[in-house]
Amino acid sequence: MSSIRQANTHRNAPRAIAAALQRAAGIVRRATKPLLAVPITLGIGIALPGRSQAYDTTLDKMTPDLEIRYALSALPPALRGKAAVYVLNPAKGYALAKQGSSGLACLVERTAWELADFRNDIYIPLCYDAAGTNAHFKVILDVAELRAQGMSPTALKSEIEKRYADKTYGIPEGPGLSYMVSPIMRTVGPPDMDVHTMTMPHFMFYAPNVTNEDIGALPDLGNPASLLNPFIDRQGIDQQSYIIQLVGEAEKVKILAVEKTLLNELCEYREVLCLAHTRH
Repeated sequence: MSSIRQANTHRNAPRAIAAALQRAAGIVRRATKPLLAVPITLGIGIALPGRSQAYDTTLDKMTPDLEIRYALSALPPALRGKAAVYVLNPAKGYALAKQGSSGLACLVERTAWELADFRNDIYIPLCYDAAGTNAHFKVILDVAELRAQGMSPTALKSEIEKRYADKTYGIPEGPGLSYMVSPIMRTVGPPDMDVHTMTMPHFMFYAPNVTNEDIGALPDLGNPASLLNPFIDRQGIDQQSYIIQLVGEAEKVKILAVEKTLLNELCEYREVLCLAHTRH
C-alpha cells in the first residue's frame, strides 16, 4: 500500500467511502482504497481535491546505509540478500546502490505522481519482483528524475498519464507482486485519506484494470477490520491497480519487534518517522 494512496472517483467505491475520501486529499502512493488520495486510490479509487502546498517540498537526502536498510525492510528478511536497491539523490533521481541477482528491486519512494502535488515527507519503502521491475518500478525511477529536472507536479502527472496512454509504460507481463512489509511508511491513508505515518505491512499483487466489484471486495476505510480482507488499490490509473493483502496482527507485531533498531534510527533521522506518529 505502497501502499494505499490516491483518490480518483471509482465506479466500485461505496458511496459512504467516497464521501469520506472526498473530504480529504492526499497520497498513499497509488491506491484505490486505504492509503491514497487524490490521484491515488486504494481499491476504492476516489478523486480528492488537491491540497495547498503549505509545506516544504525540498526532498531530503538520507544516508545511504539507512536508506538501503529502510528500502530492504519492505521484503521478508530471507529475500533481502539478493535484492537490488536504489537510493535517491534528490538532485538527479535514483541510482543503483546495491547489486541484486534475484530480480527483486527495492527503493524508498518519495514522490506520488498521482497526487499532482509534491511534498518532502512521503516515505514508501517497496520492492518489486522481476515483472514489476520492468513495468511499474521504471515509472517510479522516471518520476524521480523528472521531478529533479524541475517538472511541476501537474506537468509530471500529465506526462506519466501520456506515457501510459502511448504505451511507453506497460503493465507487468505476468502475475507477480510488490512487497511492502516494512514496519513503517508515511503517505496517504485511512480513515480520512490524509497523510499519515502508518504501520501497515502488506503485499500488493498486480491486478491491472481489476476493481473491487470484480473480486467482490467491500473495503471500508472507517472499519480497519474490513481491510484485513483482500481489496483493490488503484494507484492513479487502472493499469496500476493491485490486490492488497495486509499481514495479520501477530505478524505485524513480529515485524515491529524484528525491526526495532531500524525504527529507532528512522525516528532519530526524522520525527515524522517515529512510531509515536503512527496510526493502525
